[in-house]
Amino acid sequence: MNEYFSASAIIIMALGITAAAASLPLQLTEVAASITTTLTPVLLVPIAISDDNIYLAWPTNKTGNYEVMFRASTDGGATFTDKINLSNSTDAESQDIQIAADNDNVIVSWWERNATSNEPVVTISTDNGTTFAPIMKLAANGTIGMAE
Repeated sequence: MNEYFSASAIIIMALGITAAAASLPLQLTEVAASITTTLTPVLLVPIAISDDNIYLAWPTNKTGNYEVMFRASTDGGATFTDKINLSNSTDAESQDIQIAADNDNVIVSWWERNATSNEPVVTISTDNGTTFAPIMKLAANGTIGMAE
């Protein structure tokens, strides 16, 4: 079986259109109709990998407020740590998560949004995601740092 698919093949598979029913090129109206009737929204989990370390960060809304959750693996994904709530925001929605890693360093950034604010923030771990520094507000004037 071919492990590589063209973008149109991936769209067809994602939309649940069978090969017999699909005629390429797909009409935009056919794609739009299928999207609105057959797809369930999917939140992707940002992933960062450095050596055998795998880091995951994702949004959750279990408390009625979007938060940034994090897990780490230092054994290539065989096991993962307990989840950590990185944002702990009660007055804002934590959204648009990005994650990067290099050696033992993990950087997680996201936006804190509410009715009056739209602010980028970041937190950094220097120990493979075991602990994280306090959140830094990137839009603040002046010098910012990991110490509060």
